[in-house]
Amino acid sequence: MKVLLTGAAGQVGQSLQRLCPNAIDLIACDRQQLDLSDDFSLRTVIQQLRPDWVINAGAYTAVDRAESEPEFATAINANAVQALAEELAKTGGNLLHISTDFVFAGDRNRPYPPEEKRQPLSVYGATKAAGEEAITQLLPTRSLIVRTAWVYGLGGRNFVTTMLRLMAERDRLTVVWDQIGTPTWTDSLAAALWQAIAQNLTGIHHCTDAGVASWYDFAVAIQDLALERGLLQRAIPIAAIPSSAYPTPATRPAYSVLDCADFNRAIGRDPLHWRHALAQMLTQLATN
Repeated sequence: MKVLLTGAAGQVGQSLQRLCPNAIDLIACDRQQLDLSDDFSLRTVIQQLRPDWVINAGAYTAVDRAESEPEFATAINANAVQALAEELAKTGGNLLHISTDFVFAGDRNRPYPPEEKRQPLSVYGATKAAGEEAITQLLPTRSLIVRTAWVYGLGGRNFVTTMLRLMAERDRLTVVWDQIGTPTWTDSLAAALWQAIAQNLTGIHHCTDAGVASWYDFAVAIQDLALERGLLQRAIPIAAIPSSAYPTPATRPAYSVLDCADFNRAIGRDPLHWRHALAQMLTQLATN
């Protein structure tokens, strides 16, 4: 099976490459090799390679910057996705598109099922929602949209690596307590995505690790587990603050826990609790 991976240099892309099954002929492209904002090149690559699957792990993910450059976010998160769907409709290929919890408003207190109405609060969320809509219109029977949330891994800048740096540099930290979601390790996500492809799963699904946390909970766990593994030399005070005390250009969903039950059943997945996944990731970091 020939699989084209976009966004290969990103943290999800790196995990997908590392965990790729041996039977897969993987063609991994980073931004230099395949620029998603270059419509002609993108379409040409699909027509020439004619992959069985495209995994679209490439995205514009600068949530706050998207508010001031919506055209660029739209080009990557919506227009490029439409182009992929249009070309795969011609070649007979399948599309696995990685999406986000930011397509939801976050104004509820129970996990969002995949069929919940999209109500994005930000430019980033709106462009990701537009990409999803293009896929469902153009490639309804040969596409798999997988929404995930709060992603972190070894290969890139994310909440975990940022917290580790700040904890080493500063004497105290403040972290938001009133935004709730599920931290998700890129290796957990990547393993599940390969399982889904193996089973030719289609439709819209959710995939995160198990459990629920605030950013404050996540930060406290990072410090505790990092100290145990020698990644930090000292503990610092971490204070919980409301999101109103940390204003950002983009509005974020206050509650974005995703209901992954259908996806887990479909692929026979028993997800790790986010704390256990975090512990494994930090162990890898400590031994690398």
